[in-house]
Amino acid sequence: MESLIIVMICLPFISALLLALFKNNTARQIITYASCAGIIGLAVTFAAKYFTAGSTQLSFFTETKAVDYTMIGIEAFLVVLITVLSIKYKQYYAALLSIAQTALMFWYELGGKEPHQQISKMFVDQLTVIMVLIVAVIGSLITVYACGYMKDYHEHHKEFKDRRRYFFSLLYVFLGAMFGLVLSNSLIWMYFFWEITSVVSFLLIGYTRTPEAIHNCFRALWMNLLGGCGFAAGIVIAGMQFNVTDMQSLILCDGKLIVVPAILLSFAALTKSAQMPFSKWLLGAMVAPTPSSALLHSATMVKAGVYLLLRLSPVLSDSYAGLMVSLVGGFTFLVMSMLAITVSDGKKVLAYSTISNLGLITACAGVGAKETVWAGMFLIIFHAISKSLLFQTVGAIENATGSRDIETMHGLVRRHPYLAWTLVIGIAGMFLAPFGMLISKWAALKAFVDCGSIILVLFVCFGSATTLFYWMKWIATVLASKNNDVKAKNTTSANQWVSILIHSLLMIALCVTFPFLSSKVIIPYIDVVFNNATAVISNDNIVIMVIMLVAIFLVPGAAWLTAKETRYKKAPRYINGVNAGDQMNYIDSMGEKKRFFLANWYMEDIFGEKKLWNPSIVISILIIVALMVISIGGAF
Repeated sequence: MESLIIVMICLPFISALLLALFKNNTARQIITYASCAGIIGLAVTFAAKYFTAGSTQLSFFTETKAVDYTMIGIEAFLVVLITVLSIKYKQYYAALLSIAQTALMFWYELGGKEPHQQISKMFVDQLTVIMVLIVAVIGSLITVYACGYMKDYHEHHKEFKDRRRYFFSLLYVFLGAMFGLVLSNSLIWMYFFWEITSVVSFLLIGYTRTPEAIHNCFRALWMNLLGGCGFAAGIVIAGMQFNVTDMQSLILCDGKLIVVPAILLSFAALTKSAQMPFSKWLLGAMVAPTPSSALLHSATMVKAGVYLLLRLSPVLSDSYAGLMVSLVGGFTFLVMSMLAITVSDGKKVLAYSTISNLGLITACAGVGAKETVWAGMFLIIFHAISKSLLFQTVGAIENATGSRDIETMHGLVRRHPYLAWTLVIGIAGMFLAPFGMLISKWAALKAFVDCGSIILVLFVCFGSATTLFYWMKWIATVLASKNNDVKAKNTTSANQWVSILIHSLLMIALCVTFPFLSSKVIIPYIDVVFNNATAVISNDNIVIMVIMLVAIFLVPGAAWLTAKETRYKKAPRYINGVNAGDQMNYIDSMGEKKRFFLANWYMEDIFGEKKLWNPSIVISILIIVALMVISIGGAF
């Protein structure tokens, strides 16, 4: 198992090196496909070995001095890199934050402050396996998608320098860092990989090097570095005050005693998962090419934050730190759902939706009950696949049509039917029964009711209502069509289709395997962490949901087979007047011929950023500051 872990972490870094060396597109595709197959194969083998071993908690790597010093050297390189780039672009605050957190960690690690105790640097349980599979499958497929997408991207954007070698190398460094992060038990190791993801995401967002990209990537950097400072401070306090240097020891501590490290680590997680007031960096990441958006928003970057919070959930339970996390998460869920109503840019809708759903996962982790952890883990799984599928599909639509604006997607079901239906599958996975996101939201709502958290119940109810609004608008637009809509030529590359179709199948397969995941993976994890576990949703109800899913595909399919030879009379539409005969124009009451059109209502005057953003920032800051002061003040 140890050798498998080493290979699994190292393979993406080796792939990154190879991709940096080869400029030829054919060689790049071969390396990418081989790396994708290798990473997925290793992850599946890793999961199979774990479950065949009895699904127990496993610990690895105790003597790692050589690796520890290597990490210190890489940390020194990262702080130099950030400092140089910060000076170059006159973004000095990023350099100061990087120097501050690195100096603190060097003082702790090299100054003899770190407790000299033997711990396992890596740890494996059910949550680890879930995260490894998400990173491996979703992340690797995104790199395959990128092979086709980036070729089309540079054909459409000749104003940007083609730096695909650099881009693909960063993608794989990102995957390697995420493997290291989710497998780490040592807090110092986790911090190391945490910082790599921050730096690589900064470089990916700034890929085009336009003024907007530079501005947005530095905003992402300083916000994540601010969280990194909190992470570093939490590690130092946990080690010096409580003699705790690993995650498993930390979560076994009394949450009321280890308040300060818990709240500092939670703060770091809030920044990484782009919760209010740190959401702007994720919205700004939309300037990057779609593969990096999919990677940041689905499988990797943002999941690191909620992963840490789920790890900490036993400590956060019934504490002011947990209250801070749950309130910020619930509030973010509601506000971002409202803001998503007001935009027509497809990628921006997905970004708002991502932050919103991360908010719900954050709220679940903050409550720290077994039911909320169950819901949070399923939300991570289904959100990763569904949102990755949506980002990739929207990217393919943009390359095919020249726009990602929802208003330009009228008639997409006729013009690009396959892209339309993969988009519908992704959207359905986010909010419709019996797909997993809705089930998980319902479970979270039930858990909040059981816990007596009225304000979280209100956040979920109103946030879910607004979620329904913006997803239904999008589906209705895509499925609406005009008589003059004709099927367009497929311009989406085979590389893109490989990833998109596999994601679609995974979305459906996960819904079918829902009972197995719950009983064999999630419940055993909760049983160990909380010493007991009960199913949030009964097996009978889960089986009913699976039957509903099958019916969704069987009923329309059967109807099409039985009626495909039937001829139906096409009646003219009533279009607020007399139909002019072409289904596109009508004669109004004054006898004038007018063009018929449809458009969504975005309610900018009610829910727009100008109305909600600044008040939301203020409220979220007040929540964080007030509860941090109460928590830290009570600890001393």
